[in-house]
Amino acid sequence: MRVLVGGGTGFIGTALVQLLKARGHEVTLVSRKPGPDRITWEELASSGLPPCDAAVNLAGQNILNPLRRWNEAFQKEVLDSRLETTQMLATTISKAPQPPKTWILVTGVAYYQPSLTAEYDEDSPGGDFDFFSNLVTKWEAAGKLPGDSTRQVVVRSGVVLGRGGGAISQMLLPFRLGLGGPIGSGHQFFPWIHISDLVGILAHSLEARHVHGVLNGVAPAPTTTNAQFAKALGAALGRPAFIPLPSAVVQAVFGRERAIMLLEGQKVVPRRTLATGYQYSYPKLEDALKDAVA
Repeated sequence: MRVLVGGGTGFIGTALVQLLKARGHEVTLVSRKPGPDRITWEELASSGLPPCDAAVNLAGQNILNPLRRWNEAFQKEVLDSRLETTQMLATTISKAPQPPKTWILVTGVAYYQPSLTAEYDEDSPGGDFDFFSNLVTKWEAAGKLPGDSTRQVVVRSGVVLGRGGGAISQMLLPFRLGLGGPIGSGHQFFPWIHISDLVGILAHSLEARHVHGVLNGVAPAPTTTNAQFAKALGAALGRPAFIPLPSAVVQAVFGRERAIMLLEGQKVVPRRTLATGYQYSYPKLEDALKDAVA
């Protein structure tokens, strides 16, 4: 297949492009900078969609960048980087003389309300209680195509674990120094997925024509709390991991609203993902972490 990938130069995009090429697909990236096998967002806007069989959007500014203050300007960047790229791809798909057969958008489990008791699958309500859940609602709405000539899939991803990027890259130093531990109370759920499985679900969604609608991009493991995750990461590194990161520090670094993403969590299950027949490579946290820190 000829696959167009928006935001394909980041951590997830790089892994997806590698997997798609290994499976014999041709990949064109949409990115800010021109280059071989690439088009820019400006070229996409002016010239329309290049011929392709499928399109995937992974573009979006990193929300948990600790170097950026959580102010209106950064919030606008977080919103625009997701909504504008998604809207542009959706518009060019709907205007294409021969639209692609498949359109996949990756959003997040922030759609579901943090809770210490609720369990969410793909049909659970959400998307309307804070900045991040509203962001996911707007993001998914921006990607909606009229009609059904193109198969549409939305993957709501959990925290992505893998070598050389994602959440692990920011946690490794304190944990390697033996200074890691749970964040806040540690009781909050921690929905995670290994990068191989997230890109595996995307490739499966591209290739398996029966897949459509919302899939939760989380591991099928029994639910993990933040404290269990910290303990498992410490074990994978052979380091103690019992020094908690107090809520007040997290709020000071990230701002109260953004700190919710770390201090609260959701119990999310991939019911529809499993029902599509996808088989996970890393269903267990210990194995996922062993690989991610290797």
